[in-house]
Amino acid sequence: MSYSLISVPLGTFQVNELLFSESVDESNFDQVSQSQEKLVKFSLIIPTYNESKNLVKLVEILTQLLDNYFNHNYELIIVDDDSPDLTWQVGLDLLPNYPQLRVMRRQGEKGLSTAVIRGWQSSQGEILGVIDGDLQHPPETLIKMLDEMAKGADLAVASRHVEGGGVSDWGFMRRFLSRGAQMLGLLILPNVIGRISDPMSGYFMVRRSAIANCPMNPLGYKILIEVLGRGNIGSVAEVGYVFQERQEGESKVTWRQYVDYILHLLRLRSRGRVTKLREKLRVPVKRFFKFGLVGFSGVFVDMAIFYLLSDASTLGWGLTRSKMIAAEVAVLNNFLWNDLWTFRDLAQQQSGWRKLIKRFVKFNLICLLGIGLNLIILNLLYNYFGVNKYIANLMAIAIVTIWNFWFNLKLSWRVTQTK
Repeated sequence: MSYSLISVPLGTFQVNELLFSESVDESNFDQVSQSQEKLVKFSLIIPTYNESKNLVKLVEILTQLLDNYFNHNYELIIVDDDSPDLTWQVGLDLLPNYPQLRVMRRQGEKGLSTAVIRGWQSSQGEILGVIDGDLQHPPETLIKMLDEMAKGADLAVASRHVEGGGVSDWGFMRRFLSRGAQMLGLLILPNVIGRISDPMSGYFMVRRSAIANCPMNPLGYKILIEVLGRGNIGSVAEVGYVFQERQEGESKVTWRQYVDYILHLLRLRSRGRVTKLREKLRVPVKRFFKFGLVGFSGVFVDMAIFYLLSDASTLGWGLTRSKMIAAEVAVLNNFLWNDLWTFRDLAQQQSGWRKLIKRFVKFNLICLLGIGLNLIILNLLYNYFGVNKYIANLMAIAIVTIWNFWFNLKLSWRVTQTK
């Protein structure tokens, strides 16, 4: 008997209703032929990328747990993003021993969130779940979530922030970022994020009927907020789990996950308005966000120099002279980071010291005009409206940021005369 990969669904990221049920009249061959698989109770997606060292153990543990719970009425679907370590091949080799296992290999598409949805689109389960392929999600927690689904929950989430939950060995910074992301989510999207304690959890299950026919537009690694924001979720249950440290392979946690998380929140908050505006104006949102982060670092540089030069307890220089020097130091800081990060792809097409200097001169001239605008705003706010000089400085910086980004994108890092 030969074993093969299942095909990758195409088109929009939308999970359809089940097309087959045991109550279907078998005489209606058109309806029956729409599904070649029998309805199963639970479909668990395992999105993978370079998880060949963890996969065998994970499938073995999951099979033992779910065989006992469902008596084989479930399916495991590995969705692999064409891993260089051939994780998908390891999955294929397991098929003879695990009849509930299926394997999908995606070539072209990437990303955990879209992998989960493609897996759900290929599934036949009434309940749809996801678990990481790195053994950082304890499989035993599945049973607690399934018990909550049996009680009528539409969504069951494994949380690190309820009783029985936690993290095994996280440093201060990672804990800070995780909690900070949650607090930011509450500010941006309170009606969605406020329903759960762990919005960045990647370990949950949802009733298929609650998300069927809901268009999805996932971004990055966090699919849960997409499900909450776009699905018809009624009852929500949470169970505690302790996030485990990776046993094999390398961690995939990067700053980009947090950036995508914030952008995802804003996208859901806007209900499509940001996307429509972006398409109309062709605004590169991700690049602008990077530019904003670089500018944020420049704020600290600017404010620190401004304080050292202008404060009466330090040098006590005049407002305008102090601001001009502080702004120029911040410009240098911002140019270096933008060239190395925000516009890196464009800068790499313009290699050489001469072009680097040319970019800096353009950047400086554009920012110089911005500084002029900044000075006008600062003096108006401080001298005429009585705003605190530091608050006035922050307000002026914020107003000028959009100016600086747009003209630098169009002029400083414009690719011309490249070879």
